[in-house]
Amino acid sequence: MESVQIGNFQIGPGHPCFIIAEAGVNHNGDMNVAMQLIDAAQQAGADAIKFQSFITEDLVTANTIKAKYQENNTKIVGTQYDMLKGLELTPAQHGELKAYCQKKRISYLCTPYEHKSVDAIDKIGVTAFKIASTDTTNIPLLMHIARKKRPVILSTGMCSLGEVELAVNTLKKSGLRNKIVILQCTSEYPAPMAEINLRAMKTMEQAFNCPVGFSDHTPGIGASPWAVAIGACVVEKHFTLDCTMPGPDHLASIEPQELALLVSTVRDVEMTLGDGIKRPMASEIDNKEKMQKSLVARTNIGVGQKITEQNITCKRPGSGLTPVWFSRVVGKIASKDIDKDSLLTINDIDWT
Repeated sequence: MESVQIGNFQIGPGHPCFIIAEAGVNHNGDMNVAMQLIDAAQQAGADAIKFQSFITEDLVTANTIKAKYQENNTKIVGTQYDMLKGLELTPAQHGELKAYCQKKRISYLCTPYEHKSVDAIDKIGVTAFKIASTDTTNIPLLMHIARKKRPVILSTGMCSLGEVELAVNTLKKSGLRNKIVILQCTSEYPAPMAEINLRAMKTMEQAFNCPVGFSDHTPGIGASPWAVAIGACVVEKHFTLDCTMPGPDHLASIEPQELALLVSTVRDVEMTLGDGIKRPMASEIDNKEKMQKSLVARTNIGVGQKITEQNITCKRPGSGLTPVWFSRVVGKIASKDIDKDSLLTINDIDWT
């Protein structure tokens, strides 16, 4: 599997997990809030922050009703159109956000929801396109995004493996190769723990030979560190300045201090995973010598006396002849006097 380069980051096995702070529409249409989200994400240690770009008229019909979670979170029954219209940002505003991200040294990512937004954020030089789960089956949009030749992070909520296969094949046939990252996702807010299905990451990794990751909609820092433990190369998590702010996604987001905890926990998980080579670790060396065992004389053994199973045993410390040699030592002759309860050494044995 080849890694995928997104800005200065290599995404794939063997590289640090790419952590995306999903700001989404949690700016509530306010650029000051959007800038504060960038500050918070950078301070928490996230590698990237992601926004959403859409033209409401091209995204939903005028009478499309809200999803149940949107009604619950906003406490308002109404249309998606009315809700989304107040959350739009212009291409010029996205340009400002990208420039501010560059200043703050955090990658700017964006999810476009229709063709005009794809063109607009491509023009400002977005680092990578994020494709929302709502558009995994939107073949015309996938083809349009692929032709931009930028890296793509593909969420797969609400999709079967066959639908993911169609999306990946569409991106590849449209000219996008070695630039696709696939995220396991459960599109509910918050997502039930019993329906997260982290093992689906490995299924998709094997099926499509692409780096995989996890778009996390679970409560709190949720399942992101667990996902990293089983191989997620990317994690994405909704975050907000304040979960009590009005809007559709705040209640299903984490706040800055939780984002910092998520980042530090993921980095701890990566550190604990190690390199996979089984060997004594540096911190164990002193304990190995003191806590493992050696061959020890059970009785006084005189020079020329045969060593038997009855006159040797195994005791701490581990600085003498290892018990692995037990069967090789039994039957040999002592080359010198060996005192009771002393550790056997190579030189104690006549090996001829």
